[in-house]
Amino acid sequence: MKTRPRPVRYRAKNKRRKISVPGPSGVVLKPHQILLKPLVTEKGTFASTRYNSYSFMVNILATKPEIKGAIEELFNVRVTAVNTMIRHGKKRRWKNKEGVTADWKKAIVTLNDEDKIEFY
Repeated sequence: MKTRPRPVRYRAKNKRRKISVPGPSGVVLKPHQILLKPLVTEKGTFASTRYNSYSFMVNILATKPEIKGAIEELFNVRVTAVNTMIRHGKKRRWKNKEGVTADWKKAIVTLNDEDKIEFY
């Protein structure tokens, strides 16, 4: 099936369009800006006792090496693995308005067998 060509006025816009290139954000975060708060939940407490892994809410711009460095610097422990996930915001209603809560990043950090973090 043959389609009609795009109008000329749109072709010029396409040539001027900037293509976004993924890469580093250029933002330098300090360790206390990377780790926002520890997530102390039933599931996280079980994982910390069984697998020696702790979960944190982290800055959405932070990468795995940055998270590892921040944990090692702030808590003086050795990190063996970092798993991250981006949690998408939930839909919420307030009076007549619908909205969405902000997206946030969760990091699950596994420590060396000899190290431990105490939150309390």
